[in-house]
Amino acid sequence: MEKFGKILVVDDNEDILFSLRLLLRQHVEKVTTESDPGNIPVLLKKEEFDVILLDMNFTKDAISGQEGFFWLQKILEIEPSAVVLFITAYGDVEKSVRAIKEGATDFILKPWQNEKLLATVNSALNLCKSKRELAQLRIRQQAINRVMNKSFADFVGKSPEMQDVYDSISKVAETDASVLILGENGTGKELVARALHANSLRKDETFISVDLGAISETLFESELFGHVKGSFTDAKVDRPGRFEIASGGTLFLDEIGNLSLPLQAKLLTVLERREVLRVGSNKPKPIDVRLICATNMNLPQMIAEGKFRQDLLYRINTVEVDLPPLRERDGDIPLLANHFFAVYVRKYKKAVRGITKDAMQRLEEYKWPGNVRELQHVVERAVIMSEGEWISADDLQLRTVSQSSEGLDLDNYNLDEVEKTVILKVMKMHHGNISKAASELGLTRTSLYRRLEKYGL
Repeated sequence: MEKFGKILVVDDNEDILFSLRLLLRQHVEKVTTESDPGNIPVLLKKEEFDVILLDMNFTKDAISGQEGFFWLQKILEIEPSAVVLFITAYGDVEKSVRAIKEGATDFILKPWQNEKLLATVNSALNLCKSKRELAQLRIRQQAINRVMNKSFADFVGKSPEMQDVYDSISKVAETDASVLILGENGTGKELVARALHANSLRKDETFISVDLGAISETLFESELFGHVKGSFTDAKVDRPGRFEIASGGTLFLDEIGNLSLPLQAKLLTVLERREVLRVGSNKPKPIDVRLICATNMNLPQMIAEGKFRQDLLYRINTVEVDLPPLRERDGDIPLLANHFFAVYVRKYKKAVRGITKDAMQRLEEYKWPGNVRELQHVVERAVIMSEGEWISADDLQLRTVSQSSEGLDLDNYNLDEVEKTVILKVMKMHHGNISKAASELGLTRTSLYRRLEKYGL
């Protein structure tokens, strides 16, 4: 088995250094010994050590341990994530507690037992490895965040309605206030959530997005709160939930209006206590998330009908951001169409010069039931299928989509009944093809399956 780990041992007793070098070099990659603690800064600048074994009591101060604490602080100033093990012949509980509080990882008494010392060093090496992996993950997450933030270029518009949205984002982003984003499907609710995160004090931390419409009731607690090994049949390892993963950052819960009342109660408990209990565990874990929720449903009406908890609404809507549908964004359609055109011409390397006036007029006259997402798909499809230098009105293929929004007979205006009617009509139009119907409705396949189950279709 390949040895790993670089150890630095600092002690002014040459016999101790010899013994530790002899013992440790059989188990680790490299052992460096030093009798003068004054050389610690130079050694740390020259090489990266995984674990440092530091004597607590040097010759100048053989009993109190003050010199050892002094050099512990120096080490942590140079390398804040250093893993330090104190060694002393004068150990006691008080010094052990202080050592841990001041940044040491563990405490070893002289004379030591070889097996115990090796176990302590091995644990420290594993801790160092975990710390470095976590640091790499954090760096990677920050890089991902920067890349994801570039997608805010898709969040364009100069209409007065969108200026109000931008104003709301700028006012609330730097706070930790819970935000509820309202708007029809396809209006860009997740883009707003990401914009809030990107402009917040948590921008370098994790952004986790959860589509609640795609999570079944049986998996809700496991997905959001986590589970421990053996808590149910498929729980083969401990697994953190989305709340734990997002802790320190932002958690975006989309389609929150789809939660059943029992699940709403469980979510409310977590938000009130600011801690989660993994499935199968009785040990709560504290969480620190900035919560952003979104829905296309009328929550006040659902409260009146007994379908949504008023106390949960209070928790999630400190600030509301209302996204206007595309048909109400005066002048934004040409901006968005040209933006998506430029994106997909580059992506698919197409020699298309632009969108004709007739095609642009068709886009502006269309009602866009699928909002910005639908416009994006229409432009992308037109760029892919185009054969000439310009995208014409015929290239847009709006006829099928527009027909789906015409001749829709409604017996009432209850939102659930309207949604059920629209889904039924689109499913018939596409002869039961789930993929096509989901695309037409601006939903994921999973979200559509959930709605089909909900309405018994």
